[in-house]
Parts: sequence; C-alpha cells; structure tokens
Amino acid sequence: MLISGFGRSFLPPFNEGSLTINTTTMPGINLEESNKLGTKAEQALLDIPEITSVARRTGRAEMAEHAFGVNVSEIDAPYQLQDRSREVFLREVREKLNAIEGITVEVGQPISHRIDAMLSGSKTNIAIKLFGTDLNDMFRLANQVRDEIQDIEGIADLTVEQQIEIPQLQTKPNREMLARYGISVNEFLEFVDYAFAGEKISDVFENERAFDLVLRFDDAYRDQIDAIRNALIDTPNGQKIPLDYVADIQSAFGPNTIGRENVMRKIVVAVNVADRDVRSVVNDIQDRIDEHIELPENYHLEYGGQFESEAEASRILLVASLGALLIIFLLLYVEFKNSKLALIILVNLPLALIGGVVAIWFTSGVISIPSIIGFITLFGIATRNGILLISRYQSLTDQLDSLKARIIAGSADRLNPILMTALTAALALIPLALAGEKPGNEIQSPMAIVILGGLLSSTLLNSYVVPIIYYLFQKKHEEKTAL
Repeated sequence: MLISGFGRSFLPPFNEGSLTINTTTMPGINLEESNKLGTKAEQALLDIPEITSVARRTGRAEMAEHAFGVNVSEIDAPYQLQDRSREVFLREVREKLNAIEGITVEVGQPISHRIDAMLSGSKTNIAIKLFGTDLNDMFRLANQVRDEIQDIEGIADLTVEQQIEIPQLQTKPNREMLARYGISVNEFLEFVDYAFAGEKISDVFENERAFDLVLRFDDAYRDQIDAIRNALIDTPNGQKIPLDYVADIQSAFGPNTIGRENVMRKIVVAVNVADRDVRSVVNDIQDRIDEHIELPENYHLEYGGQFESEAEASRILLVASLGALLIIFLLLYVEFKNSKLALIILVNLPLALIGGVVAIWFTSGVISIPSIIGFITLFGIATRNGILLISRYQSLTDQLDSLKARIIAGSADRLNPILMTALTAALALIPLALAGEKPGNEIQSPMAIVILGGLLSSTLLNSYVVPIIYYLFQKKHEEKTAL
C-alpha cells in the first residue's frame, strides 16, 4: 500500500553547491541588448543572500563544445545555504529571474544539467518533443501544450523553444532546366555551396600560425540578389550561364533554426520539476495533453528525460533481482537438500523489504535507482540471517530431541552474531543516511536509508517469524515421519 503512493525518479535531486542558469531571449537580438538582460539577471541573483558571486557567458562560438547564439546566456552561481532550505532558496531564484521581462529561464546545476542534456537533448528534467512538418503549426501547437500544462503542480521553468522568421535568400533548383543544360542536382548544390558559403581547400601558414584557405565568390557577387542571379555556372559543354536560368532565386522569410531528430523536424517544450518527483509530473502532463490537445495528422509527441532512464533501469534491475532470487534459492537448495527450508530462509526477504519501504515513507517518499539498489543489497543481508538460524537448527537435530529446545538453543546461539553484523553495518551506514543534503552524498544517502530500515525490520522479525515458521514446518514433518 505504501509503495503504490511513492513517487519515482531516476536520480535523487543533487545539491552541487552551484547553479547553472540558462536565460534565453528572442533570436536575432544583438549582443549589446542580450548583455543588458544578462546583467539584470546577474544583479537579481546577487540580491539573494546565499549567492555571493556569478559568472556569465553570453553566446558561444560555433566550434565550441556547446554552441548557442548571443540570445542565450549561461550563468554559474555558486551558493551556500544558510537559514533556509534548498527548496525555498530555489523558489526565490526562480521568482526573481522570472520577474525580468524578455527572458525565459532554466534553473539547473552543472552535473544534473549535463545529465539531462545527454538523456533528452534538453537541459531540463523533461523534454516534450513535438514532431511535424510545418514549423509554424508546430510552434503554435507547442504553445498550446505549454498553456495547457503550466498549472500542473511541480512544474517549473516551462519554456518553448524559440522560433522567429528571419529574412533569407532562398535558391531552389529548377530540375527541368538543369536537365536541359546537362547539370546534375549534385553539381548545382556543390556550386552553390562553394560560391556562396565557401569551402576550405587548403591551409596557409604564416610563421607558426595556420589559416584556412577558403574558396568562394567575392563579396560583390554575394551581397546583392541581382548579382547572385547573374552569377555564372558552368555547363558540361563549357558554356557559362547565369544561375537564374537554372534556379529560382528569391528573397523570403524563414525560421531562424530548424531542429531535427531522426530526420524529423521537432520543437521542444522544456520542463523542470520542483518539489515533486519527475514520474508523477510526467504522468500528469501526459494525461492533460491526451485529454485536451488534438494533434493533426503527421504530428506526434514524444517525452524524453530522466524518467525514461528510470523506467529502463528499473526493468533491468527487476530482471536482475528475479535472477538473483532464483540463484539464491538454488544455492540454498544445494546446501540444505530441501526446497521448503530454502523457502523458509527466503521469508526474510519480505521482512527486510518492510523496513526499507517504511524508511522511504518516513523520508523522501520517492523510489529512485539508488534506493532500488539498496533493496537488492538487502537480499544478501536478509538471506544470511536466515541461513545462520536454519543451519544452526539443523545442526542441533542430533544433539537435542525436542524441537522447541533446538529452536531456543539455536536462536540463542545465533543472536549475538546476527546482532553484531547488523549493528556494525548500521553504524557504518548512519553517517551516509544523515548526510543526504551534503554535496556528493545524494546518491549514497537513499541507498543507506533503505538498507538501514531493512536491517532493522529484518533483524527484529527474523528472530520471531523464522523460528515460528520453522517450528510449524518441522513439527508437521516430524509427525509425518512418525506415522
């Protein structure tokens, strides 16, 4: 019953001691105006007591590892929590930044930011990817999705990938005319690429510096639409004809960027999650969109983010757990030559799970991959306690005739070893469990909490439940043997 009410997450929220904040304004803005907005964001952050310094990058070079235009700023803001919780601190950060007109904000942390980017292509916890054919329709639908889900509890930093139309010079090949002059489409495209975009053909060395030697038309032939139309292209027979003969060249407006995934055009609605688990937020988003958003033909939505990795990892760990249980059972059967005794020992597993589940309920209320690993770890600990008892009961069969006497004596013999191993493991885990808010300990803490709770319930219940079940089984077995 408790598990059914738990949230689910891939990794626990990190506390890296530093924020990585992306602020985005409309594409096409110049560097000076973007810098002014970035300065406002810096000043708003410095007004928060926990933040003492900021560093900002506005725009990145095309050859950089993470390229973006001058309309995007990335701000690093180290912080030191004082009298407030991390949740309250982040709430104020978002409130101050969202009060700045003209920007959209994504608040993350250095490592978690990059994990999200690797998992979904977006630097947020959830990426709602809209695929379609017409960018204008996609942008309109993406804004509908944003408006529909913005009041869902736990959603923060809700943004739509910016799209604006910019002036463009479009060159479309006329295939019929190209065929008449004997020019292939590939040759036409190669000419346009070399003539107007330029192509590196060699390197030029000057002292110890190297420069690219780029071949392209002179600026006088690339700056005016009439000059481009009159640019001469070679035909296979050596004739030179104006580019306008074999292409439709016109001034038009087009999107500033076109995002694609698996060849299909996409627009991303980015969502961060605050004060709630990711899986529950995703479920609410999917329900809301399925109920209120109707997509045209050839348009569809996909959801990306940590929750996908959580679901896949959970499936893998479930299969691994079932395999581990089977192997444990086989080993116990080989040892005791009795399937019922092996099953009695495995009774310890649900006894250990009880404590782990209750521990999660008292703390975060969220099941993550570290807590699942903690449950798997409990399998070995709980099985060991059962083996200690059952093996001792069996070894006393030849020494004591009374079943009750064997159980009492065996339990007394094994009480100290069981308590000592449980206590030493618990003492080692207590610092990890208590330091969950410390940077670098976010993954270890949920695992330690689960193991601690499981150790407590397994150790206590093992001393009562396993002897009773063994007594009932052995009594029935001895009665059958006597008959």
